[in-house]
Amino acid sequence: MNRRYFLQTLSALPFALYKPATAVGSEWDYKDNDPQHWSELSAEYRNCGVGLNQSPIDLDHGIKATLPQLEIDYGDNFTTVENNGHTVLVAAGKGNHLIVDEERYELVQCHFHHPSEHLLKGARFPLECHFVHRLADDEIAVIGVLMKEGHRNDAFEEILTLAPKKSDEKVDIPGGHLAIKDLLPDTLHYIRYSGSLTTPPCSEAVNWMVLIKPIEISADQIARFAALYPNNARPVQPLHHRPVLED
Repeated sequence: MNRRYFLQTLSALPFALYKPATAVGSEWDYKDNDPQHWSELSAEYRNCGVGLNQSPIDLDHGIKATLPQLEIDYGDNFTTVENNGHTVLVAAGKGNHLIVDEERYELVQCHFHHPSEHLLKGARFPLECHFVHRLADDEIAVIGVLMKEGHRNDAFEEILTLAPKKSDEKVDIPGGHLAIKDLLPDTLHYIRYSGSLTTPPCSEAVNWMVLIKPIEISADQIARFAALYPNNARPVQPLHHRPVLED
């Protein structure tokens, strides 16, 4: 399935530009029912309330399809680990990329949600990692990796060790070395759909590819991330008859 056909099928809208909102009084959070009221905080967040292609979703009843192969090249060039008040975020340096649909997306950053934002056939996982990629025109593609309890993951351990305990702080990654590719499973079968950013401004027409096979992290690692963020997951959103394609 080529990129043009995929975009025409999954969304009649053009891909939105990702421009972080800067409006006064637009602070947002996950506490209590706050995600249900994000759209009320700023006009820039309107999609959070009225959008019909919102993320996350329950990845169920996928239509079997021949999806393009994901060519992922995450090298060893990452700059900082940040606690930004909403998640732990790893900033990517140049050279890390994803090729899909004959388009090369540059990796911008990866970050984590506890518990997982997407459900897989009704099942929720302890954590989820989002790899956020961008084309030169700001078109967004996100790879989601579900994380289950099991063996310790060394790459996640390094991120947890570096992550500041206080929000709005960041630290440099020593030498820029981080084996981020170890946060990927050994098979890249995935589920694809057209959705949105899962945080304000909830921009739509984001190209989502959630890997079917989860990776393992330890119970201790789950607990340490949960100590920083007890809940930083947006609730599941209505599907609204969007096609969900499964490799």
